Amino acid sequence: MNWQLFGEVVVTLFVIMDPPGTVPVFLALTGNRRPAERKRAAWEAVAVAAGVIAVFALFGQTLLDYMHISLPALQGAGGLLLLLVALELLTGKADHPETAAGTNVAMVPLGTPLLAGPGAIVATMVFVQDSDGGWDHLALVLGVVVVLLCLWASMRFSVVLLRVLKESGILLVTRIAGLLLSAIAVQLVADSVRAFVEGAG
Repeated sequence: MNWQLFGEVVVTLFVIMDPPGTVPVFLALTGNRRPAERKRAAWEAVAVAAGVIAVFALFGQTLLDYMHISLPALQGAGGLLLLLVALELLTGKADHPETAAGTNVAMVPLGTPLLAGPGAIVATMVFVQDSDGGWDHLALVLGVVVVLLCLWASMRFSVVLLRVLKESGILLVTRIAGLLLSAIAVQLVADSVRAFVEGAG
């Protein structure tokens, strides 16, 4: 197996998907739910992220070409979606359980675009294009699995913080998560605009 490629995949996706950075957002979105629901949300978010990455790894470029969608456009859309979620966290709209009734935060925004965002999708597509042969593909798959397991562990065991932070602490974490998430969203949109400008030039 190509251990060098495995290491590159793990390091690259770990930095992009940022398992420790998902903890405050996960707590903010699931803090008012029962422990069993939070555990299920962690699994579902990772499963959705895995599915999105797998689809784009296999068919991403073909799908984008068919729909005439550029990678900067995908990046900008992900940024705008994250910005909407960030505003809900900052304004306190996400603090009330009734506002989230019937919604599955594990799918959106946790699974995508937070975990399986434009950065992770593009990086995986590049790795697939540069890989050569079955052993490279195996290294790529194992690298993605390792990062996804790290993401699950960070969310699964973040519930321990709930016992320490209590309700007021979760409120503070929610506001901080909203601020961080809004910064990520703005950066995604800015990178998208920059890519469009450079492409036009």
